Amino acid sequence: MEEPLELSIVMPCLNEAETIASCITKAQTFMSQHNIKGEVVIGDNGSIDGSQAIATKLGAVVVHVENKGYGSASIGAIEQARGKFIITADTDDSHDILNLMPFVEQLRNGYDLVMGNRFKGDKQKDAMPFLHRYVGNPLLTFVGNLFFKTSIGDFHCGLRGFTKEAFYKMNLKTTGMEFASEIVVKASLLKLKITEVPTVVFPAGRSRKPHLKTFPDGWRHLRFLLLYSPKWLFFIPGIILMIIGVIVSISLAFKSEVVENTAFDFHTLLYALSFVLIGFQFIIFYALTKIFAVEQGLLPKSTRYNKLFDYINLEKGLITGVLLLILGCILSYYGLTWDADGHALRPSDTFRIIIPAVFTVLLGVQIILFSLFFSILGLRNKP
Repeated sequence: MEEPLELSIVMPCLNEAETIASCITKAQTFMSQHNIKGEVVIGDNGSIDGSQAIATKLGAVVVHVENKGYGSASIGAIEQARGKFIITADTDDSHDILNLMPFVEQLRNGYDLVMGNRFKGDKQKDAMPFLHRYVGNPLLTFVGNLFFKTSIGDFHCGLRGFTKEAFYKMNLKTTGMEFASEIVVKASLLKLKITEVPTVVFPAGRSRKPHLKTFPDGWRHLRFLLLYSPKWLFFIPGIILMIIGVIVSISLAFKSEVVENTAFDFHTLLYALSFVLIGFQFIIFYALTKIFAVEQGLLPKSTRYNKLFDYINLEKGLITGVLLLILGCILSYYGLTWDADGHALRPSDTFRIIIPAVFTVLLGVQIILFSLFFSILGLRNKP
């Protein structure tokens, strides 16, 4: 049997011949100085500059990962790592690999994820591009903390530690740079114990351009955060649209309104009810996205998720939809009939009835169809 190890220092690599030797040597020196039983694992993503040979010569474990991407290389290496604890670092010699004890100590203290915070460590000149330090990272960190109720000061520091057990719990899926965000998001959703420690970032030691692309990779991170939080992307905007639509519709249901010489009549009523319908579509999409993400293993299944199928079911949806259809038909009847003297109603009065009637029918049909589809999705959750 292989001897159990306490720590695996994992580094993804793609053509880092200039700096990989320095990174491996620092990792080995750190473990030697602190009497830590560990290993260095390189997740090579198809290097053609001899990085693999350098790593092998220095005694590192080289894992060949065919699927391209920072996330793929990291996951492939972590899966082969034998350590109880995992610390990830980049192979561009920008991380303070000689000073990893704060990470190890917090992992020993029982934390599942220990994040490095580059903003609390010593600031090195030219260590981070201006846009990364003052715009991209603070913005994405703010969004991540808002969406997932975390208090991380540096969402995207590549130097981070976690337990092998936590790695399996997180069931990480992303293949690119958004892998950094996924770790924090999954740890938060699973309610793992998270903390952070200060760390220093240095200017990269390589001469070539970095693999990280500011705007494409920044967008990938933001897109990931949005898709993993359908509540903020769909549900909350949907609720806001419906509230605005309902309030405006009620105010215009019986008469027009004039605000500072601007008249709001049935034309505005049409847009207001469109807000209600669009908002409802957002909420439907939120529910369907949530179900898909959970069933595909992208999001953890919570107790509230299972209860969702108790609150929303086919019978309730059908009853609600049919009642709205009936209401829409009644409104249509009154909107299309003549008055007591046999004269047609004025267009403004007619539209003030017909527009809500049409939208009520549309909403009723949508609720019925959604309930049918939702009940099919819920079959897997029946005992």
